[in-house]
Amino acid sequence: MRGTPKTISLRRRLICDLMRASMDVPFVSLSRSLNIRPLLEARAGAMAPAGWAAMFVKAFAVVAKDEPVLRTVYAKWPWPMLYELPNSVASVAIARVEAGEECVMPQRIAAPEAMTLAAVDAEIRRAKTAPIDDVPMFRKIMRATRLPLPLRRLSWAIGLNFGRQRGNWFGSFAVSSVAAYGGGELHPITPGPYIVSYGVVEGDQTIHVVIRWDHRVTDAAPIARVLTRLEQVLNTEIAAELRAAGSKPIRAVGT
Repeated sequence: MRGTPKTISLRRRLICDLMRASMDVPFVSLSRSLNIRPLLEARAGAMAPAGWAAMFVKAFAVVAKDEPVLRTVYAKWPWPMLYELPNSVASVAIARVEAGEECVMPQRIAAPEAMTLAAVDAEIRRAKTAPIDDVPMFRKIMRATRLPLPLRRLSWAIGLNFGRQRGNWFGSFAVSSVAAYGGGELHPITPGPYIVSYGVVEGDQTIHVVIRWDHRVTDAAPIARVLTRLEQVLNTEIAAELRAAGSKPIRAVGT
């Protein structure tokens, strides 16, 4: 069968490099439905509610503030070690359309636990709409993607295998979801060490959450506790911040 050869675009090349970097990570996953009724009530009454990605980014970072293992990465150089970062760095998968092609770009958000929820949300929304050259992380990753293959592999190796550079390039955790496009349980992969995915809100006011993690860094029991704590943070700190941001005006009803 005669087909049509197509050049791999820079955006697809980035995904190819990302998948290659993720191949050797021994991922394990744990999923659970979280009851988020208080969060939903707070979000329904908010004047300008933050997006779900922003809420999960900040909530996970708040949990990681008290759980150093969630800020720990596996590094190979100069020898295999676990490297604890001083604060969380999120990598959010941003769906975009560039030159008519659907693609995904990683947006880096440093120390989201110290930011307001509105600021985290603004960073994500800007990454969805701003030109690629106006987003620092996009410029950085595209520069590396344009390199010839040997230099590209070298830059990825440096970014992946030194603990400090892991935080700069790939962050301490990632958030990815297709909930905006309908239901389904997504099990994405990254170079690690953690990636969080969430589904759509169900009729019983629950949301299904999947955490995948590098088994070299931690085990299942701590992640089970993290999911419990994540549910608490969403329903308390994140819900409280939504309420504090301002409520929708109450419309008077004539009698």
